[in-house]
Amino acid sequence: MFPALETELKQKILPDPYEDFMYHHLQYYGYFKAQRGSLPNSATHQHVWKNNNPRYLLSGSLGKRDDLILDPLQKEKRLWPSCLSSAVHRQMEAVNRDSLMLSSPLLKSRQLLHDEFGKVNLRLREPRGLFAFFSGSGPLQAPRWPVECEVIKENIHHIEWVPPQPEHFYQPTGSEKIPEIVGEEGGTVVYQLDSVPTEDSYFTRSRVGGKRGVIKELAVTLQGPEDNTLLFESRFESGNLQKAVRVDTYTYELTLRTDLYTRKHTQWFYFRVQNTRKDATYRFTIVNLLKPKSLYTVGMKPLFYSQLDAKTHSIGWRREGDEIKYYRNNSDDGQQPLYCLTWTIQFPHDQDTCFFAHFYPYTYTDLQCYLLSVTNNPVQSQFCKLRTLCQSLAGNTVYLLTITNPARTPQEAAAKKAVVLSARVHPGESNGSWIMKGFLDFILSNSPDAQLLRDTFIFKVVPMLNPDGVIVGNYRCSLAGRDLNRHYKTILKESFPCVWHTRNMIKRLLEEREVLLYCDFHGHSRKNNIFLYGCNNNDRKFWLHERVFPLMLSKNAPDKFSFHSCNFKVQKCKEGTGRVVMWRMGILNSYTMESTFGGSTLGNKRDTHFTTEDLKSLGYHVCDTLLDFCDPDRTKFMQCLAELKALLQQEIHKKFKDTDLEGSWSDISLSDIESSTSGSDSSLSDGLPVHLLNIANELNQKKKKMYKKKKRKPLQSRKQRNIQYQKNKLMQESELTEEAPSQANGRDRGTSLDPSEMTTLMLTKNKERMQMYVQGNLHPPATNHLSGVGHSP
Repeated sequence: MFPALETELKQKILPDPYEDFMYHHLQYYGYFKAQRGSLPNSATHQHVWKNNNPRYLLSGSLGKRDDLILDPLQKEKRLWPSCLSSAVHRQMEAVNRDSLMLSSPLLKSRQLLHDEFGKVNLRLREPRGLFAFFSGSGPLQAPRWPVECEVIKENIHHIEWVPPQPEHFYQPTGSEKIPEIVGEEGGTVVYQLDSVPTEDSYFTRSRVGGKRGVIKELAVTLQGPEDNTLLFESRFESGNLQKAVRVDTYTYELTLRTDLYTRKHTQWFYFRVQNTRKDATYRFTIVNLLKPKSLYTVGMKPLFYSQLDAKTHSIGWRREGDEIKYYRNNSDDGQQPLYCLTWTIQFPHDQDTCFFAHFYPYTYTDLQCYLLSVTNNPVQSQFCKLRTLCQSLAGNTVYLLTITNPARTPQEAAAKKAVVLSARVHPGESNGSWIMKGFLDFILSNSPDAQLLRDTFIFKVVPMLNPDGVIVGNYRCSLAGRDLNRHYKTILKESFPCVWHTRNMIKRLLEEREVLLYCDFHGHSRKNNIFLYGCNNNDRKFWLHERVFPLMLSKNAPDKFSFHSCNFKVQKCKEGTGRVVMWRMGILNSYTMESTFGGSTLGNKRDTHFTTEDLKSLGYHVCDTLLDFCDPDRTKFMQCLAELKALLQQEIHKKFKDTDLEGSWSDISLSDIESSTSGSDSSLSDGLPVHLLNIANELNQKKKKMYKKKKRKPLQSRKQRNIQYQKNKLMQESELTEEAPSQANGRDRGTSLDPSEMTTLMLTKNKERMQMYVQGNLHPPATNHLSGVGHSP
């Protein structure tokens, strides 16, 4: 009656393999106990989905376009005459039901993309498990803390603000007071952290919110409204203050907490004070700093934040402080020398909540909020893909961003070079995050230069390498108690996952394409300005090429970046740094960017502090310099190269004034004329913690055993063993008989051969037999398992 319909009904409708698997899987665990026929299959189901799911039959559409597409069977059903038999109706209902099951958004595979007209676009969508970290309406991933750490429940947030006027360095008067350190014996402890993990312990586990149980109130209890004792707190993200001692009414001594699981690295501070009094002059003295030199000696001021000012006047972090002095603490215990930082300040309001910090804080939560805005941006998310590089020791996500415009052809995609950028391997160097933010703001923008960069390069960005250290307020180390920037060569994947996976990611990237540039963003506590550390290239073909990018950057940011502060010497103690490891892996332009905690001594910004806007602008200048560096017109590049040669020649003549260097100056090793980076803000590697030594030794022993097995050298060569075997055999035969049993090479039977002739003859025969074996005309000779010598049966 309807041949086409009957043919269609006879065809077996195959269910989606994935949905069929999931149906049986869920049925095994107690779901879908009814028959398959009882699954959603009616017009009611269709009506519900049409009303509640705007993408019914239109996965991926931008609006409700249900009116544009009808189920073909529904449309055909409307055209059938009412005289159709009930059997055909039942068959059609079954077909319609199964068809609806396959096309329903509830049941069908979501991996194939659909266009806005419902047609399948033969392209897989992004894997949701890797891409959808954040939900537009859901909460952010809460930071995980070591279980020893107490964490307050309050959310700390600061507004961004740029001072309208430059913030000048403090000018020492020479009459700054040096307060005597009295400690607990001469004062009252008003705040102290309990059970801070030191090097005697090590990280074991973490949880959201840190330590279980009720959070203790560590600040003193005020005795009434007249009690003007300051209330201190630092148990929040990136906070660092271990103890506060009240020496006088308005004088406090502060002790910073060392990096967790160490007894070292006190530089970063970030804490809160409450119960302030207006117009009174307070003095704060940090008593346990470890560095003998500091930017505080040349005019750097601490950062200050008032919540009342932020709320009422939209004023954020600003430089404050008077009578600033950095000096040695003479009351140390004779172990390692300690240094003090003291300053005075007047709070702007009564009963205010204020914060002090070494530098502008940038927390793990700040990063997640930024990445959330990127993933929720429909334009930026098209060319910026967010992935998990790895999980940190505490289980916090280390994010990896891949930024590039889609290529039109596979050849175009393969031709793109890569640029790798990272920051916050040292958690207390928040400068790196602000430069990274400026870079991301620009590269994700719709600027023509940004679009050109995305067309030209693939950017791999790790914005926060050490989230654990950032969360707990460390200055330099991870929860392994070690400086990650000395362990890029590590074999301990589980103990140093962040740097291990970063190195592995770059290694895989190098197998795919050229990596034009690697740069790790850091902060510096002893020098002003911004500068780079690089690696001298020994290949004469690329002589001085590694210095071109820094020189170009100094020309693009002349009031912030100092080329003369750059250094390119590779020291032995820096072999484990990211810069040197990536250079040895084959990246010629491999750098550490050092940005000061202080400010600039250059140009229009001379003797002023850097703001967050200054640091973000440097991220833009990195992009601008990349365009100059890769300009097809090589004029700028060659001009910089000529300038570098002239500068180097001047340096050589200064260093070797009394030597005639005409015609040979370019043969001098650059390492001979360049000073070391001993003035850099670095720490020597402490080696591995005790609890990791055995693991490392076991892995090294396994590697040595494998190496020995591969390199096992026999006692003698095969030729030597053959000769020795034949000699021994002939000596035995000569003792039994005086005549050889046969002749060879034209000799008569009974004529004896001396041992040397017999040896030569046997070797010749063996060589002939081996040639026949190689040609396939003879089976391999039998082998004596003791001597390994081939001989005839």
